[in-house]
Amino acid sequence: MPTLTNQVFHRNHKKPLVWDAYFNQTNIKKPLVVFCHGYKGFKDWGCWHLVAKAFQEANLFFVKFNFSHNGGTIENPIDFPDLEAFAENNYSKELDDLNDLLHALHSEENPHKNDLNLQDITLIGHSRGGGIATIYAAENRCVNKLITWASVSDFGKRTATTGDLEAWKKTGVKYVLNGRTKQQMPHNYQFYEDFKANETRLNLERAAKTIGIPHLIIHGTADLSVPFKEAEALHTWNPKSILLPIKNANHVFNAAHPWETENLPTALQQVVRASIAFSRS
Repeated sequence: MPTLTNQVFHRNHKKPLVWDAYFNQTNIKKPLVVFCHGYKGFKDWGCWHLVAKAFQEANLFFVKFNFSHNGGTIENPIDFPDLEAFAENNYSKELDDLNDLLHALHSEENPHKNDLNLQDITLIGHSRGGGIATIYAAENRCVNKLITWASVSDFGKRTATTGDLEAWKKTGVKYVLNGRTKQQMPHNYQFYEDFKANETRLNLERAAKTIGIPHLIIHGTADLSVPFKEAEALHTWNPKSILLPIKNANHVFNAAHPWETENLPTALQQVVRASIAFSRS
């Protein structure tokens, strides 16, 4: 059961992508599931590795990766050693990263292609990653199913995008405290400029309304970071979607970082079971 971690996908004139693959090497093609982490997130957060193993055990090909400007590095993909890169992140770069990763997985040069059914691709996005996955799924016919976990419904209202715009423009940078690491996380003003320049593309209501593929919306009813009403909004915009509330679950479905046991929290077990069934349907 191969687990390939911290693989590096180098790109011309762009920062590399660090990614993991969890799959059973059988030379039988399996549905591909690609997981997109959220804001101030990373592929090795908490118990995402246990989530990946659950998909692997269900005989799916599960990929998780770090967005190129999430603040991690090749040498240290956990947490945020590269705040200069973090400051230069934006939504467009994350969409570009996801696109490049999927192109690499489609490549004839992909050594794992015999284990991949690229006609059956599910995107999963958590929090901000849910928004990225939603836009990408709306734009690209290669995606067959979409699953959003605790997804945002409006990029324009997120703290990364809003704030004292006059001061932000004047100084060129604003800071958001990371409560766990105590780092002051910088956002350069280019983040807002990129959002405004691509506001139509980055409109999640527009994207949700254009999605024609199966869409499963999973959200904790006790989520304080992204309220449950945002899941209800996504469901309203895409009435064919399935909304699955997870009772008394928070933004990370009662997980935490670091995660010290080999069992998923009950709420996240429910999320994973539903997501595996949806991916295989």
